[in-house]
Amino acid sequence: MGRSLIIALISGILFLVLTIAGAGRWAYQQGVTEKAEEVSTRLTLYISYLQGVLERYEILPELLAHDKRLVNFLQNPGSRERIEAFNRYLETVNVISDAADTYLMDKEGLTIAASNWQAPRPFVGRNFSFRPYFQEAMQGQLGRYFALGATSSQRGYYFAYPVRQGKNILGALVMKINIDVVEENWNKQGDTFLVTDPEGVIFITTDSDWRYRTLLPLSKEVLSQITASKRYPDASLLPLSVAHTKKGQGYNILSIVDDSSGVVHRYLHVSASMPHAGWEVQILSDIKGIDQFVLRTIVLVGSFFVFVIMVILLFWQHQQRLSERHRYEENSRKLLEDANEVLESRVASRTVELTESNVKLRQEIEERQKTEEQLRRARRELIHAAKLAALGQMSAGITHELNQPLAAIRVYSDNAVQLLQQHRSGDALWNLEQISELTERMAELGAQLKLFARKNSGKVDVVPLHGSLDGALEILGPVIRKSAVQPDISIDPDDLEVKANNVLLQQVFVNLISNAIHAVKDQKVKKIEIFAHRVDQKVYVVVQDSGSGIDKKNAEQIFDPFFTTKEPGQGLGLGLTISSRIIKEMGGTLALVDRPVGTCFEIQLEAP
Repeated sequence: MGRSLIIALISGILFLVLTIAGAGRWAYQQGVTEKAEEVSTRLTLYISYLQGVLERYEILPELLAHDKRLVNFLQNPGSRERIEAFNRYLETVNVISDAADTYLMDKEGLTIAASNWQAPRPFVGRNFSFRPYFQEAMQGQLGRYFALGATSSQRGYYFAYPVRQGKNILGALVMKINIDVVEENWNKQGDTFLVTDPEGVIFITTDSDWRYRTLLPLSKEVLSQITASKRYPDASLLPLSVAHTKKGQGYNILSIVDDSSGVVHRYLHVSASMPHAGWEVQILSDIKGIDQFVLRTIVLVGSFFVFVIMVILLFWQHQQRLSERHRYEENSRKLLEDANEVLESRVASRTVELTESNVKLRQEIEERQKTEEQLRRARRELIHAAKLAALGQMSAGITHELNQPLAAIRVYSDNAVQLLQQHRSGDALWNLEQISELTERMAELGAQLKLFARKNSGKVDVVPLHGSLDGALEILGPVIRKSAVQPDISIDPDDLEVKANNVLLQQVFVNLISNAIHAVKDQKVKKIEIFAHRVDQKVYVVVQDSGSGIDKKNAEQIFDPFFTTKEPGQGLGLGLTISSRIIKEMGGTLALVDRPVGTCFEIQLEAP
């Protein structure tokens, strides 16, 4: 039995090795075939893209060459101004077509007009008769050519078409297109993409180290032709280090040595030609993925056979253990009974704990509900208190805004009584008219305060700044005469206008000038300056006094409601709050500006 088992084991191992080797060979061939089909599909897309790029520009030189302006220009270039005008024409054509360069050559190959005439190294005056595209055009054909620019050293594909008068060829129109974008788009792919010219030189590639090299060594004759046409000036044209080549059906396997590191990379090589352009489009795809696929296949096959062997061994062990199962069944049954008793006792204990937890949870829910009801009751009380505070602030605001007109009315009425006693009815009549105007302004102010309460400062119009200031000074006339302080006003220009509401802007000026008068009341030097100017689309109005200024610790609170530094009974602390809100809703700002002496407020409004 032991010898038979050893023979069977050795036979199984040999069969496993042969099977794994065959599976690896099949996996490699299958992976290469699938990879080649995938790469071939991608290559077809690349070729279609390249043909689309070339066909986009191929017809343009022929269309432009039939323009009679080119024929007339080649026959008679004319003056310098005419040449410059034609250069501008080609420059416009070049911009519209999104080409790299567009230029016109006479039949001797001399460039007489070019779109890059203003570049540091223009084509104008240069002879490119050595270029094959010019030679093909002079033979009456559409010339095609890829090369590095003889002047710019930039890669490009050239289209050249003859300019004729009848059957006589006068010159050629050449259009150069930039194909660097092809590399940029294909560089995002995982494969190495390259395009070779008819001589086998790589001129487009996603591997910059391979540019202007070859897959095979070039003959001396080909090198001489490339040098004569100046196709790749200063290029080495050295061949890549191809260590090994293996041909397959529609593909090759290339082993290329990295010149810098000496590492050999294996590639799946698929190529296709573009006869129209004379190019060979090729893709080199790394086959590391195929090796990994082969390895996975070998591991899978080996794992399957190991699994089969394990199943056989397990079946044998199963048969061996069947005889032992009966011995352990009784012990297992006893162990299960003991475990069941322990589990039942634990379940009973856990049930008691869960019951107690549920009772505590219900109590917590009831307490949370009570707390939420208390919070809702407190929130309603807070909302009610906030409404009362808002009503109080509104009432105080109305009182504050009406104080100045009421004070002026009181002064005008007292003056009218004295003037009537003195039989000066004309002057008394003027005072009564002023009282009438002030009452109208108070009515307008009341309407504006209603709008103000609804977060709306009224209609905004184009307002002359002088008019608003004059209205404010007229309201404050009695206060100004009593304080013996005359504000110094400077507006540049004199007809400066702002976007604002006239009544509300007057009220802002009344508040600021009134505060300034109060600030300089006890000063030796009583000075109030108001000046305005415009910067771009903003108008800045500055109100500056020579008072004692505002303490820095209070600077952040001066715009808060009911905050005041005046003596009790002299102010409500709402003037700056209301003024700031009025200016803000008119699209501007009111700010306190730091000054060494006195207090300075700056208003910023939109200019019309």
